[in-house]
Amino acid sequence: MDFTDLFPFASEIGYFGLGIASFFGSLIPFVPVPIIILLVTMSVGDQFNIHALAILAAITATIAKQIIFYISYTGRRIMNETTRKRMKPFERLAKKYGAIAAFVAAATPIPDDLVYIPLGLAKYNPKKFFVATLLGKIVLSYTIVLTSHFLGISLLEPFIADIEDPTAIYMGIIVFGAVLTVLVILLLRLDWARILGKVAPWTLYEDENNSDP
Repeated sequence: MDFTDLFPFASEIGYFGLGIASFFGSLIPFVPVPIIILLVTMSVGDQFNIHALAILAAITATIAKQIIFYISYTGRRIMNETTRKRMKPFERLAKKYGAIAAFVAAATPIPDDLVYIPLGLAKYNPKKFFVATLLGKIVLSYTIVLTSHFLGISLLEPFIADIEDPTAIYMGIIVFGAVLTVLVILLLRLDWARILGKVAPWTLYEDENNSDP
């Protein structure tokens, strides 16, 4: 299978299509891979402006992640008191290193929602989150676009050369997203006081200057 078989229509959807795909693709938690593949495909050759591709992908992805962040931000109201109490040490840790965590998650192809959802639950500063995430997405998008534009997709094709049906890759992505969803559920059930008590004992105590609402 050729790499371009995953998105045979990539050259036809244009900037608007990329923006829509990047936004809704990023709005679905834990499944960033298809958008990365689409961006790689569109970056090869000279049909599209590489700077427009990178900036558009970064902005639309950041807006989508901000929505996920706000859903998590308000979603803690529906958590029961036991879960909220269990999460408080992790929330304090997230608040202290929130900007760094958001930037690293955005600038690398890791499942960034594993970081963004806890930051929302911790009620991290929305403006700081947006700036850190946007900067990280710009770094990631430019890395993908420039690498694909100047090196082509030949570096990635050997990994899928023996796959005949792209459906297998799509199913793998769905399964990957489901596994990560389970991880978030488990994250909410962990006893963070016990986990962080030894390595970061300060997370066990309320910060009077930055108390939880």
